[in-house]
Amino acid sequence: MEKIFKETKAKMDKTLEALRAELSKVRTGKATTALLDMVKVDYYGSPMPLKQVANVTVLDAHTLSVTPWDKSMIQPIDKAILTADLGLNPVSDGTNLKVPIPPLTEERRRDFVKLVKKFGEDAKVAVRNVRREANEHLKKTQKDQKLSEDLLKEYETKVQKLTDEHIVIVDDILKHKEKEIMEV
Repeated sequence: MEKIFKETKAKMDKTLEALRAELSKVRTGKATTALLDMVKVDYYGSPMPLKQVANVTVLDAHTLSVTPWDKSMIQPIDKAILTADLGLNPVSDGTNLKVPIPPLTEERRRDFVKLVKKFGEDAKVAVRNVRREANEHLKKTQKDQKLSEDLLKEYETKVQKLTDEHIVIVDDILKHKEKEIMEV
């Protein structure tokens, strides 16, 4: 039964990691390399993640720098960033691209907060689905006469407590990200 509990905790933790990864891609008005994680560059006919064809760094709070390893990739990288629909306009100096991060409007910030809340709700649903799977597994084990009724209730309580803890963590992550987005 401890195995079921450990697997449940691991799955819930992975849900939190996925949420954090998803939220790192949401613009807050500050430069972060995660903004360009989803950009795919046409690298000699194959779409490649930007990080595999260039070095992406943060120059300052409002500027990213993209340095391609192959200087002939400046144009394709420039085009990929423009077509990624991120609202970013890179500026080339021949060897590097500078990507200024424009300040967010109030309306855009609210849109991002809605998106963040949607990601949070999806994470909560995923955590609850893991809880449901764990409880079903526990009930199946109990039906196979490997678990007493009292132990079943005890483990279901532990799984619910774990679920509640993860939901609180999701809420904390969301509050932090909302605050980050709404700061001017």
